[in-house]
Amino acid sequence: MVNKLNLNNSFKLYDEALNLIPGAILGIRRPYNFIEGEYPIFFESAKGGKVIDVDKNEYIDMLCAYGPIIIGHREQEIDNAVIEQIRNKGFCMSLTQQVQNKLAKKLRELIPCCEKLVLMKMGTDATTAAIRVARAYTKKVKILSCGYHGWYDAFSEVHGIEAGIPKKLYEDFLEFEFNNLEEVEKIFKKHTNEIAAIIVNPIHTPGGREVEMPNPGYLEGLRELATENNALLIYDEIRTGFRVDMGGAQKMFGVIPDLAAFGKAMGNGYPISTLVGKAEFMDVLVEKVFLSSTFFPNSLAQIASLKTIEILEREKVLSNIRQKGIQFANQVKESIVDNGIPCIYSGEPWMPYITFIPDKDLLYRKLREEFYRQLIRRKVFLQPFHHGYICFRHSEEDMNYATNMIDESFKEVKKLL
Repeated sequence: MVNKLNLNNSFKLYDEALNLIPGAILGIRRPYNFIEGEYPIFFESAKGGKVIDVDKNEYIDMLCAYGPIIIGHREQEIDNAVIEQIRNKGFCMSLTQQVQNKLAKKLRELIPCCEKLVLMKMGTDATTAAIRVARAYTKKVKILSCGYHGWYDAFSEVHGIEAGIPKKLYEDFLEFEFNNLEEVEKIFKKHTNEIAAIIVNPIHTPGGREVEMPNPGYLEGLRELATENNALLIYDEIRTGFRVDMGGAQKMFGVIPDLAAFGKAMGNGYPISTLVGKAEFMDVLVEKVFLSSTFFPNSLAQIASLKTIEILEREKVLSNIRQKGIQFANQVKESIVDNGIPCIYSGEPWMPYITFIPDKDLLYRKLREEFYRQLIRRKVFLQPFHHGYICFRHSEEDMNYATNMIDESFKEVKKLL
């Protein structure tokens, strides 16, 4: 039996935060997205592939800040490059610094659809800009959308006036099911000459459900339908970029979009994103489409991104993560079979996710809660409703410990069956 963790300081800070911040913490970091009363709420520090909470509990961090940590926390070489920029040149000026061009050239070298680009801060910045570019270029309004693409009005997980998003702000966004080409074709026929773009995650990462790879011919079919209907194909590569391949999933699958949004791993934790695409489409940003932010030209994240990409290439980081991810997946799937647990492992080798199979008696909810309760008590940090990640600094020892603790947690879950 593994005892509940001491989380007194986390709970104390949470109670304090409730009087300071709506909900105490923003969005998916709130306690109800984990196992309430069992997970830490405030972290204190992080290094490599581990995090320490405010009660001094240390965890194998397999959430990696929801994806940005591709190499490891507090990566000295990256941080030193940023510190040098702060000390010797500064970073927030009225005009852009030359690192913009260096990073742009590197991104163009790596990403197949990238002829021109704009640098921003958040994934939502990039996906929102993609929609503006597509509408401005095609002079059409409706957008075909599959998956989560940020907190922009139309992409929000909750809609309606009670959520601050009236219907008129999302009524031109038409949702479709991943891997369902027939549905996409029907929507195009119903809305002839009205659709500006298709936006999709090339690897589907829905909340609370298993990660899904594209079926053979699916991305090719989207590419063909977009071209036939004079619409743009947009990939949301915020999660897949600089993780499945240096050029994103488009490079790995060989199906090239017109525009693509990148973020997360490209800065190893520093806030940066980019919209890249064919020059013909991106050039509407010259005069027609307005895009502006005080902090978009801030050079610190650009410096961090250049150094991150340098390390990713030099150390063959993605190959390393892939190998660890394959081994991890094989061990976990073996454990699932051995213990007879009704769950699914998906996302291999990059985005590990253990989801429990729904049943009519809703037992799966109890199993899920017990599994993640046992896992966090064993100090492996994963999330019940979101896939995880693997970083370069996760050692062989870290990965073996995580798989052993997953197996132990399954054995506890088995007692409920």
